[in-house]
Amino acid sequence: MLRPTLETIQISVLGTLIAVMVGFPLGLLGTNSLVVHGILNDAELQGAPVRRTFRYGIYLTARGLLSLFRSIPEFVWAFMFVRAVGLGPFPGVLAIGVAYGGMLGKVYSEIFEGVNHRALEALQSTGANKLQIFFYGWFPQALPNFVSYTLYRWECAVRASAILGLVGAGGLGQQIEISMRMFDFSQVLTILIILFSMVAAVDYISAKVRAML
Repeated sequence: MLRPTLETIQISVLGTLIAVMVGFPLGLLGTNSLVVHGILNDAELQGAPVRRTFRYGIYLTARGLLSLFRSIPEFVWAFMFVRAVGLGPFPGVLAIGVAYGGMLGKVYSEIFEGVNHRALEALQSTGANKLQIFFYGWFPQALPNFVSYTLYRWECAVRASAILGLVGAGGLGQQIEISMRMFDFSQVLTILIILFSMVAAVDYISAKVRAML
């Protein structure tokens, strides 16, 4: 069981990384106070209806993509990717990356919306530009929640990667399916114990990391 166990961990880690790569930029573009309104845009877009409309279009497109990605379960994404790229861990990575990317992007945008704008106004009053306001005022406030929720989604990805194996996406799930077809329920029990141990270990690691923030 060593190889499928490592494969399951790899699927969850790579899938979560892809989810962050998908969710973070879409989460930024889907944040109203970053793209359309708020301290970074009011002065620039005042008296510029065409530019504001263009920004609003970008905002709506990002929100729409996030809604699309998270509205389809990762199990369905995995089934489609298996048909598209074949059996193995790669479709599982893509399924987690797309489905969780929509979830992460939605939460990231809510986190960015909830920051304290007084600190941003203080930076703006000192003459800081947009990038400086974002990296020194906006992002540091959002980072703890950002990391906390990403780790939580990694925990979910470990469980999901095992389930996705049932449609041929590799890992422990595929071994569970094979064992059940062979009626080898002692092996199924062994795999479930391994899966429980993995989830418990990931939960412990993520709790320690969150406590350090």
